[in-house]
Amino acid sequence: MDLSYGPEYEAFRDEVRAFAKEYGGRAPKSYFSEEMRSWQRLLIGRGYAARTIPKQYGGYGAAPDILKSRIIAEEFIAAGLPMGMANQGISMLVPTLLELGTEEQKQKWIAPTLRGEVIWCQGYSEPGAGSDLAALATRATEDGDDFVINGQKIWTSTAAQADMIFCLVRTEADKPKHEGISYLIFSMKTPGIEVRPLVTMTGRAEFNEVFFTDVRVPKKDIVGQRGQGWLVANATLKHERGMLGDPNQAGTRFKALVDMMREETVDGRRLMDNPVWRDRLLKLQARVMAMEYHGLRLLTASLKGEDPGIARLIVKLQGCEINHQLAGFANDMLGELGILYGDSPHLRAHGEWQQRFMFDLGLIIGGGTAQIQKNIISERGLGMPREPKAAS
Repeated sequence: MDLSYGPEYEAFRDEVRAFAKEYGGRAPKSYFSEEMRSWQRLLIGRGYAARTIPKQYGGYGAAPDILKSRIIAEEFIAAGLPMGMANQGISMLVPTLLELGTEEQKQKWIAPTLRGEVIWCQGYSEPGAGSDLAALATRATEDGDDFVINGQKIWTSTAAQADMIFCLVRTEADKPKHEGISYLIFSMKTPGIEVRPLVTMTGRAEFNEVFFTDVRVPKKDIVGQRGQGWLVANATLKHERGMLGDPNQAGTRFKALVDMMREETVDGRRLMDNPVWRDRLLKLQARVMAMEYHGLRLLTASLKGEDPGIARLIVKLQGCEINHQLAGFANDMLGELGILYGDSPHLRAHGEWQQRFMFDLGLIIGGGTAQIQKNIISERGLGMPREPKAAS
């Protein structure tokens, strides 16, 4: 059995490897920076980011190729290089606009979003509509050519940095909850928007509350049809779950874990030489590899125009849990050093393993809790009956 990729793909691997060697020193250290935007433009120009997005919308315009996508991921992970920007605009809104946006919206927003020139946030969850997103209460009333929005969103990632928001609002008050929602896009600098940071147990404000008071948004800034925002929202949620369960992110984290085990010592012995730790590492490696091959399975289905069904539904649950377990394993091995933060002289990896462990616990909840994901898998994927509601 010949498992080699063949001459064409090995040549492509050499090309990617040469790029990593030549340009690896330009890899950015900070996410929201010109350095990162420059790196993103470089990757798009070489076809290592936005690879299959059409050129007329700012992408590279390559035909889909599963093996080349895999080679790019493998070589960037091996070199310890970031694979370009992945955020709510690039990973969630762009594919939504490609699927459901107007030509004007595609031309206006996709290219600057891909280049990192426009940062987006997502206005979905509300204090009374988290797990039951369709119960949202933020309302938009008509006034001439505008909607006037009043309400509140919560757990809004990057709201403090965002230029724009894609937001679910209730435009049809007399319709059933799933039918009265519209999907609007508008500037975060619009008068009447207030952003308040929410500090988590990491000590950072990764999330925010967003308040809308008489915020005016032109009616034309709607994605899809009025009152059909639930359809658009579910397209975005599909891409959000894929982003949160990205196998390349798990692969990068696993490599960092292996590097740490080779470098850190206890009583003169490398962590990697401890058979108990090595056994746990191998079990985690098996799960990370399963994620990678499952990602290829989904890519294959996408290229064939097939619905992967339950295969797609498990991605977010699987990805968020394995990332949390990788960080937890690192902290277990580091012991008391794993809980340090701030300016301690004994700090390891700038405290990132502890920060990731705490933040990833939030991601198991965000984007649909693990419990909600299991219900989706059982009901939509396996055809099991809905959980009975308690009698009121």
